[in-house]
Amino acid sequence: MTRKSQDADVAFIEALAELLRANELTELEVKREYGEDDSLNVRVCRQLFAAPAPVAYAAPAAPAAAPAAPAEAAAPVEDPAQLPGAVTSPMVGTVYMAAEPGAAPFVEVGTTVTEGQTVLIVEAMKTMNQIPAPRAGTVKRILVENGAPVEFGAPLMIIE
Repeated sequence: MTRKSQDADVAFIEALAELLRANELTELEVKREYGEDDSLNVRVCRQLFAAPAPVAYAAPAAPAAAPAAPAEAAAPVEDPAQLPGAVTSPMVGTVYMAAEPGAAPFVEVGTTVTEGQTVLIVEAMKTMNQIPAPRAGTVKRILVENGAPVEFGAPLMIIE
């Protein structure tokens, strides 16, 4: 391979990366044929774990029979997505708490997880995307139900 073709391939890959950023894509795969025995296969991916845009959610209604504790009454309503241990959805899709129907869930409240451990799956466009724990800790709250649709940036669970 000549230096000129290497430079052209690097420029092509950089253009793909820019296309990925400009169109807010997460993955792009291209096969470029140069001849019978010469081709270039390129797969460019990025993970969107940047701070999500703020999303407003309605707080669930409290049961009428449950009296509020004095400490809870004084505390302001907090957005779960803004908590330090919040795991948010990196995409729009459907949440699954287990690898397959009928299987044990990846985690439950009280489960101790390690950084990078799969905590749930978000299905988007028929692709199952494993969502890893961003840090080690204990699952304190699960904010979504199995099979529920989620938006980008929606809080899924709290790990402290």
